[in-house]
Amino acid sequence: MPARAQKKEIAAARDQVKSGKNLDKAVESMEKLLKDSANRLNRKIWLTEIAALQGQYEQGNEKLYLKQKYDTAQLFSLTRKMYQVMERYDSVESLPDRKGNVRHEYRNRHAEYLSAIRPNLYNGGLYQMARQQYPLAYDFLEDFIKSYESPVFEGFKQSENDSLRATAAYWTVYAGWKTGDADKTIRYRDLAARDSVHAVWLCQYLADTYRQQKDTAAYLRMLEKGFALNPSFPYFFPRLVEYHLARHHADSAMTVVDKALKTDSANQHFLFAKSTVLLDMGRYDETIALCDSLIARNDSLQQAWLNGGLAYFNKAVALDKNRQASKRRRQQLLGYYEKSRSYLERYRALAPDEKERWARPLYTIYLNLNMGKEFDEIDKILRNGNQ
Repeated sequence: MPARAQKKEIAAARDQVKSGKNLDKAVESMEKLLKDSANRLNRKIWLTEIAALQGQYEQGNEKLYLKQKYDTAQLFSLTRKMYQVMERYDSVESLPDRKGNVRHEYRNRHAEYLSAIRPNLYNGGLYQMARQQYPLAYDFLEDFIKSYESPVFEGFKQSENDSLRATAAYWTVYAGWKTGDADKTIRYRDLAARDSVHAVWLCQYLADTYRQQKDTAAYLRMLEKGFALNPSFPYFFPRLVEYHLARHHADSAMTVVDKALKTDSANQHFLFAKSTVLLDMGRYDETIALCDSLIARNDSLQQAWLNGGLAYFNKAVALDKNRQASKRRRQQLLGYYEKSRSYLERYRALAPDEKERWARPLYTIYLNLNMGKEFDEIDKILRNGNQ
């Protein structure tokens, strides 16, 4: 653009700033000029754009103060925009002149202004979070966190609100987790760990992210940390038990269960888990006793009926493997199958859709108890399931 035309455009934008009208056009025209690399160091253009943005912000802020109609999101967006533009301008001011000197004429002025509006970056993040605009919420919160290290604030005495930064970092973890972006989820994890209010939730989101990344060591570490923070929190306990049982570490699983029961000895979920671990360890009589005590409290507990039934079933199978079975042993075996049947049929009635759990044991039970009608029904169910 010819110099005369450029000056004319800058002058027009400045007039718009003075009048407080068409400020959006003033910003647009200055941004257009700055797209030309020849204008990147033209401070007049930068300062004109900054003045126009400040005018827009002040007008919006006044409308909110007067309770007039105004888009709150616009005010938050203007805050981000001013941070971006003032930081870019600061990089221009940071360039040495011909004599090698650097003079920051506007740094402190801009630092003071940005420091005053900084809360809008945090609030803007929460605003977008409430609207489930998680990528945009993340951008606001990240800008808030990074703003404290901006060169604009070098030498400027600012209040270090570390607790709010830590909370902002926690929300970046949440926003990253909601969008399924592992890198964003863990980017500010260390800072987020300083937020004690959300510590247990932080462990959940990080654990889930590590699981998806197949980082087993980090996943286990977060499960253990979250469980230690709150044993009753629904996420950690069942996954810790499942983790150890899947690796045939029944003793480790029982250690977790015992720790949980120390915090709440009557917790139904903890007791269910203990019955499962006892079953896995082959301690069938203890499994049955525990399941019976749970059923006595509430006879509609599905897991108690299942584990009790499987304990009797496994006792029968173990006895059946003995080739030297006497008549007395045969009667004992059939007795175990009969007891298992009563548990598993009750479980079937409570969980009719869980065919993969009750169908095969009942198949074996009906076969051994010579229950032809029931056997034929289960056989049909299994055949249909395999088609």
